[in-house]
Amino acid sequence: MPTEKLTFKGHAGDMLAARLDLPNGPLLATAMFAHCFTCSKDITAARRIAARLSSMGIAVLRFDFTGLGHSEGEFENTSFTSNVDDLIAACEALDARDMPPSLFIGHSLGGAAVLKAAPLMKSIKAVVTIGAPFDPAHVTHNFADAIPEIRDQGVATVSLGGRPFCIGKGFVDDISQVALTASIAKLGAALLVLHAPRDAVVGVENASSIFMAAKHPKSFVTLDDADHLITNASDAEYTADVIAAWSKRYLDLPEPAEQAKAPEGILRVTEADANGFLQDIQSGPHHLLADEPAKFGGTNRGLTPYGFVSAGLGACTSMTIRMYARRKGWPLEGVSVDISHAKEYGSDATDPSNAKVDQFERVIHLSGALSDQQREKLLEIADKCPVHRTLERSAIVTTQLA
Repeated sequence: MPTEKLTFKGHAGDMLAARLDLPNGPLLATAMFAHCFTCSKDITAARRIAARLSSMGIAVLRFDFTGLGHSEGEFENTSFTSNVDDLIAACEALDARDMPPSLFIGHSLGGAAVLKAAPLMKSIKAVVTIGAPFDPAHVTHNFADAIPEIRDQGVATVSLGGRPFCIGKGFVDDISQVALTASIAKLGAALLVLHAPRDAVVGVENASSIFMAAKHPKSFVTLDDADHLITNASDAEYTADVIAAWSKRYLDLPEPAEQAKAPEGILRVTEADANGFLQDIQSGPHHLLADEPAKFGGTNRGLTPYGFVSAGLGACTSMTIRMYARRKGWPLEGVSVDISHAKEYGSDATDPSNAKVDQFERVIHLSGALSDQQREKLLEIADKCPVHRTLERSAIVTTQLA
């Protein structure tokens, strides 16, 4: 996943820091991710969603709002309205690159911001909210004890998530006047509401209110036991998968065969998590995950590389047997193949090239009223499987830099 660092002018002229995650192949659409209150563009959920969407041809811009992360400006001088204005500025930056966004994704207060901004952006076809409040003023409960000081002194330093932030009176006054009902009703785009029933920061009743205020098409998907920040890797993966599957319906993405620039016959593997080993695998319309077990530093969310090799052998074996039995008209009702892989010492330990070899053990289960002779023949046919033949003879792998 190529990532480009860029900056653009925010609502007040401050330079805002952004990351543009680009697809390796053709650009099919552009999305924008708006982060949660006092968060940054680099939270786990944002990174995983961006990686998943870019693997399917959707570029994702994620940026830090004014005064947060790597962006310039003073956070105490910002407000909910200024966040919406920053979103519009980000859209204009994408427009200047001929990449108008068609998908808005907003997390928590960022979700409320995209609901407010979407009706103002003609290019938006779909909107996703994650743990968003129906009433943006809901965020003030995080620093309720400091509100008297903020109103009296104009600003106060509060602790949010263990970090100090200066909250200004303008933010409190502005957010207390924001209402989303009208904006949601005239969204003019498909809506996906994602929320965890056990969200202790923004209650799930907010999702219900957003959903009820919206017009169709709209969808509501629960995030089960996820926390508000979607910090668990498996929850972030699930969220990314749901958004990817849902957005394809409303963004009118072309099918792989229609993508003139897409290389045919290419299976593309893209690193999904630079801190671990998770990989996005895209082949035409098919998406898979590769990973390593937790004990090897992975997150165990997909098959290992050797697991995929074993899967190829098992699948090819089963298909080859079925093809032969079907041609012969034999009563084969079902096939399953158990594969195990190990490194084994060769028979001639004195030969360094044969010291250790890959061994795949294959156990084939056949069901149906087959004769012993038919079973033996199908066992023989298993060895004719093309993947079996590839593994048994040497292969050539050529490599070059793109």
